[in-house]
Amino acid sequence: MSTARLLSALTGGAARRPLLVLALATALGLGCAAFALRLHPTAAADTLVGRSSSGYQSTQRFYKQFGVEPVAVLVKGDLQQLVLSDDIDRLLGLEGCLSGNVPPAGIVKEGGPRGPCGQLARTHPVKVVFGPGTFINEAAVQINRQLSSQSAQAKVQAKQAQRVVYKAALARKLGVQQALQLGKQASKITLARFMESVTKLALQYGLSSAPSINDPNFVSTLVFGNTVPRGTPKQRFAYLFPSARTALISVRLRANLSERERSRTIGLIRRAVAMPQWHLQHGESYLVTGEPAVVSDLTSSISHSLVLLLVAVLLVMAGALSLIFRGRPRLLPLGVALLAAALTFGALSASGASLTMASIAVLPVLVGLAVDYSIQFQSRVDEALAEGAGAGAGVGVGAGVGAGVGDRKGGGVGVGEGSGVGDRRAAVRRAAILGAPTIATAGAASIGGLLVLLLSPVPMVRGFGLLLIIGIVLAFLCALTVGSSMLVLAGRRGEGAERGEGAEGSSSFLKNVPSSYLSSFFLFRFSGDRKRAGLGGSAGPGSPGGPPGPRGLGGLSGLASAWRGARELLLDNRLNRFVSRVALVHAVRQPARVLGIGLALAALGWGLDTQTHVETDIAKLVPQNLPSLRNLNTLERLTGVGGEIDLTVNAKDLTKPAVIQWMGSYERAILKRFHYSPARGCGKAQLCPAFSLPDLFQGASASSSKLTQADVRGLLGAIPPYFSQGVVSADRRVGTIAFGIRLMPLDEQQRVIDTMRASLHPPAGVSAQLVGLQVLAAQANARAASPWRRMFGLLIGLAAVALVLLLAFRGDRRRALVPLVPIALATGWSALVLFLVRVPLNPMSVTLGALVIAISTEFSVLLSERHRQERLAGHSMAEALRRCYHHTGTAVAASGVTAIAGFGVLVLSDIRMLRDFGLVTLIDLTASLLGVLVVLPATLELAERGELTGLPARWARALWTRVPSVPNLRRRGRGRARHEPV
Repeated sequence: MSTARLLSALTGGAARRPLLVLALATALGLGCAAFALRLHPTAAADTLVGRSSSGYQSTQRFYKQFGVEPVAVLVKGDLQQLVLSDDIDRLLGLEGCLSGNVPPAGIVKEGGPRGPCGQLARTHPVKVVFGPGTFINEAAVQINRQLSSQSAQAKVQAKQAQRVVYKAALARKLGVQQALQLGKQASKITLARFMESVTKLALQYGLSSAPSINDPNFVSTLVFGNTVPRGTPKQRFAYLFPSARTALISVRLRANLSERERSRTIGLIRRAVAMPQWHLQHGESYLVTGEPAVVSDLTSSISHSLVLLLVAVLLVMAGALSLIFRGRPRLLPLGVALLAAALTFGALSASGASLTMASIAVLPVLVGLAVDYSIQFQSRVDEALAEGAGAGAGVGVGAGVGAGVGDRKGGGVGVGEGSGVGDRRAAVRRAAILGAPTIATAGAASIGGLLVLLLSPVPMVRGFGLLLIIGIVLAFLCALTVGSSMLVLAGRRGEGAERGEGAEGSSSFLKNVPSSYLSSFFLFRFSGDRKRAGLGGSAGPGSPGGPPGPRGLGGLSGLASAWRGARELLLDNRLNRFVSRVALVHAVRQPARVLGIGLALAALGWGLDTQTHVETDIAKLVPQNLPSLRNLNTLERLTGVGGEIDLTVNAKDLTKPAVIQWMGSYERAILKRFHYSPARGCGKAQLCPAFSLPDLFQGASASSSKLTQADVRGLLGAIPPYFSQGVVSADRRVGTIAFGIRLMPLDEQQRVIDTMRASLHPPAGVSAQLVGLQVLAAQANARAASPWRRMFGLLIGLAAVALVLLLAFRGDRRRALVPLVPIALATGWSALVLFLVRVPLNPMSVTLGALVIAISTEFSVLLSERHRQERLAGHSMAEALRRCYHHTGTAVAASGVTAIAGFGVLVLSDIRMLRDFGLVTLIDLTASLLGVLVVLPATLELAERGELTGLPARWARALWTRVPSVPNLRRRGRGRARHEPV
């Protein structure tokens, strides 16, 4: 069965049972819409890199072992007031609450089971918490434990010394009393030595009693340095005390949390921080931020913004269709597009997938293409009805409300909506035979151009392409089935009007409508359009030249005039007249010149595309009013860091001195390379130290002669497990080196990562890899934003379109080449316009090359195939072009303007990423539409002459004859050019 017969059978079946088709479509659409509402945005690591990549797998192992990127709770205020007062107890309580380690008896006092502390303790979403209170308390506890252990050991040693001396005295024939006295002296000497070491420790930390978190001397000696100004914390504890005015609590969440659980946990952290129990009494304050908090706020903000933007887009597109599109029902294309979008995103939700940042951009693109399919098919049905009316199915004055086919000024045929159902079914079948295969070819070619997205190394870009391809298929099927059913039902309503509710009946009915804006609007729609459709010689009530309108509808004339003025402004303006003149006059008379100018502009755009700026600073692309983003900027301003890069080191035994020495030397070398020094602190350094395994060994790691494997194991055994679990695994095979990094664009961040990776030269038997969200994001951006990769993608996309067209046209190369020329040139035009307007690309809009190909393919294939049909029908070249642009060109313009209006709404978004995406897509749509409309006639004219394939050689010869070094050839070339026929 041929494609035309198959599509005719599909539309014919839908036309025979329109109510059943609409009922099924409505039920399915509502069900899918309900599923789609369950979708939520995600920014998980697997949307940036593939799960099979080594970077992703290493990052996931790191997350599982040590937790994901930390949520940062910044404490602002005087550090001495914080740690040397009772505020340190409140800080310790908050950290215990966040870690979920509150004893059951304390839950009641700290918000109850339903409070944030209770929920965190019950669900345990937090892997580990590093904070000043926990650090100081654990240090005091550990010192006391060590002192107790050493004291017990000293007592054992004293008793052992007493027994040894006692036995030795007896062996020397001394008396028992003398032996006992000598033994006691040995015991006292042993204890005295222990007390001497304790005294040195007490003097070092200013201890007059057992160390505790409430001992100012102990805390001051532990936290603050002696060789720096008073109140300056030690640089070795910069991950806890970044400056004299800040402290930092790092909360690492577990890796197995879902997006919803992670967002919920961040909300619980915010609620816990706001609890009155933890309010600091000496002027300090809390700020919750960090990468997970920013991502959570961003996804929530986008979710809310998308709802408002979607409503605005639908209203604007509905208004554009009402103004431009002449088919009836006018809003049917938009309804079909919404159904296709509901089916697409419902299927996405049913598959268990999430909504990525890229898949959000599918919606406006899909709606625009779906509107185009529906408009094209509906226009074909209207043409079939018009041909039937012209052949004898005359339309009377009382045939109901009319719909003009064609433009307002003429050339169209008035067709009554009261045409019989049988006529409409026949028109639907005829439109399916003549128009549906062309629409299917255009859609298949658009899909071919989008297949290049499936080759992207970024999973969310691949998902974007796959989702859009599925949506295009569903939109085409919906346009044929649901569109056919609605058009047949519109004919049934027309029959009802023909049986007794003609134009006069409608007017009589409307005279009794209450005076309101809504009734006035509908009166204008019914009465004003009837005159333009040519279905009667009289104008409607209240219209110019007609009887006065009914009382209470005096505002109708003003509304009608404004509506007609807006329509005329869109349909008849200087730009439209200029495009029509260039396309239908100049392009036909001078096709080589028009095509040459188009090629020159496209080549300039291709060259300048490599210079188009890609904005990769995420902090500039998200809404600036996000609380977590403002807090993140404050964190970087006060501490010098805004994120974290981690290096995982794997070895069979990390306690070997050579491994520890290499880790320490690498950390020092990288920090020095990026301008960090302990004296200046972070300052303007790009990297700063964070909590790492080498920091536990201090200067001992710098010299292997001072560090033995026993020393390493002893030090690791002495460190509280609560802290060591953050930098080394329990089996001592995986360790970490962490670096704080400033907020910077992703391309700069990638250069930092490349430098760090190039400096990795681990010892034999040791492997090291950079991991974390910062690394994955920079890697994904480097792959997606590369101008050469974009250029390669354009070439692959054009090759795919060419292949699809050759298959669809059964190897007819001329037929495939004609629409391909404007498609290829449109990619260069859009790049040139983007460069001139200086709108930067962003991680969402770098896929626009494939979109330009898909949209240009749609326009170009529809127009070129319609021109071919008109030529086969026996029309001349000029008449075929006029009819092509009169029918299909009008529908293309209507769908293009509607899609452009929809994308224009995105420009009003407060999210710069969406705003810039909407703007560049609007520019690309406009450039593609105008360019294809202008260049396609020139391409058709040259193909008709048989000069299209030989045009490059002709241009080359013309260029050669104008070389200054061969004046004779130049003169002969000019002479030939002067006598060439136009």
